[in-house]
Amino acid sequence: MDNGASSYRRFRDNGDQNAFVEIIRDYKDGLILYLTSIVGNVQTAEELAEDTFFLLGTKKPRDKGTGSFKTWLYTIGRNLAINWLRKHSKRIEFSVEEYADLSSDEDIVEASYLKKERQIMVHKAMRKLSPEYQQVLWLIYFEELSSKEAAKIMKKSVRSIESLLYRARKALRSQLETEGFDNENI
Repeated sequence: MDNGASSYRRFRDNGDQNAFVEIIRDYKDGLILYLTSIVGNVQTAEELAEDTFFLLGTKKPRDKGTGSFKTWLYTIGRNLAINWLRKHSKRIEFSVEEYADLSSDEDIVEASYLKKERQIMVHKAMRKLSPEYQQVLWLIYFEELSSKEAAKIMKKSVRSIESLLYRARKALRSQLETEGFDNENI
């Protein structure tokens, strides 16, 4: 599977617009979700993702090739999100209901309802953790990045990411227990 680097090279070096469309199609959703975990607002995350792709399309920066294309792209997005947070200095908090589809169609089975409830509780518990804990949990578990890739994005060493991940999992477990999750469901 193409990791995006060859598509980006085709776009940057040959002006292949289809390659740029491929990059946006393949990475847009994940980037938006990741940026949402940083800024706490889906609309802002969408704008920051657009800015990330705009930067990629206009400035055509060179990838140093030290990591995967996804890691490099998410690092650009993260830097834009941090700049946005600095500019707006106050984090905007939104409820979990905005992230979870709570539609109650009659044909939804009990098992999917319970699964969704667990997801909501996990998201709600995650929102109560520090932003750094949220970010490392998001990158490792939802984006399925390696510790090395997460370290590059968060600009930390692999060892500090592993330590941060350990503390974040412990804090999340504690938060879930506080909110009534039993050990079997964690």
